[in-house]
Amino acid sequence: MKLSIKKSLKGLLVVPALALSLSATPLVAQSAFAVGGIQDGAQSAKSDDQSENLFDQNGIFRTITNVLLFLIGAVAVIMLIIGGVRYTISGGDSTAVTSAKNTILYAVIGIVVALLAYAVVNFVLDSFVAS
Repeated sequence: MKLSIKKSLKGLLVVPALALSLSATPLVAQSAFAVGGIQDGAQSAKSDDQSENLFDQNGIFRTITNVLLFLIGAVAVIMLIIGGVRYTISGGDSTAVTSAKNTILYAVIGIVVALLAYAVVNFVLDSFVAS
């Protein structure tokens, strides 16, 4: 058992080392394509409405973050409604009432976390990304 754990840990340590060694490769390879081949290819693959920067107002990072935060908020609102329905139909059963209250509580916490995450992400992108 210990041998398999050691092998797994060694494997987990090899992956970051390999990733770090491969990350230096584009710097060397870039000089081979200094004529503009890579940059020209990247520019030709970019659409007209695509942002130059990944973190701009229309950047892919902000779009993905907004969609994910919207989904989290939508799920939290749905769970809030489900908790309210469960509370209404609990019929006085103390375990059902407690379960429904916990569902409502966790849904409200989810909504607050989604709103705070949205605010933090937008603050960081607006503050630290040069426009």
